[in-house]
Amino acid sequence: MTGRDWTLRLARPDDAESMPAIERAAAEKFRGVRDLINVDFDDVWEPDELRPLIRKGHCLVAHVGEEMAGFLVNQPFSRELHIWEMDVHPDYQGRGIGAGLIRACQIDAHNAGFKAVTLTTFRDVPWNGPFYARLGFEEVTALDAHPRLASELALEVDNGLPADRRCAMIHFLG
Repeated sequence: MTGRDWTLRLARPDDAESMPAIERAAAEKFRGVRDLINVDFDDVWEPDELRPLIRKGHCLVAHVGEEMAGFLVNQPFSRELHIWEMDVHPDYQGRGIGAGLIRACQIDAHNAGFKAVTLTTFRDVPWNGPFYARLGFEEVTALDAHPRLASELALEVDNGLPADRRCAMIHFLG
């Protein structure tokens, strides 16, 4: 998939080396968000954690020229594809790369026979919940019907994220 000045492709295991630096740089944007003062923004995915997910064949990377600009890491869970992380380096934000990564993930998931794409995020941070809503995601309000997502949200709260600001979202594939 090609954008104006960027391209998307499936991630390869050696791409995992570049991903933590992009995640760390993108996390800087959260430092000014209220109620996140106790969040450890240096706690990022490590290459050894990313490679097994990449090998499953659904993770994506975006490049501007030869430089990795962003990535999306996901994992299959039965008939759903769960997005664990999506980041675009601040130097490349505002070019549609994040939306491109999400749309490509949705297309790939549909073509692979998944019924939905899921994620957890901050419901009120503009480049989180509202961004995903514009791309067709809906907040999961009946978490009892989605125990995996409920469990993931509980784990995030245990790890210090504010419960009132976190939500699970789902995009059903047609």
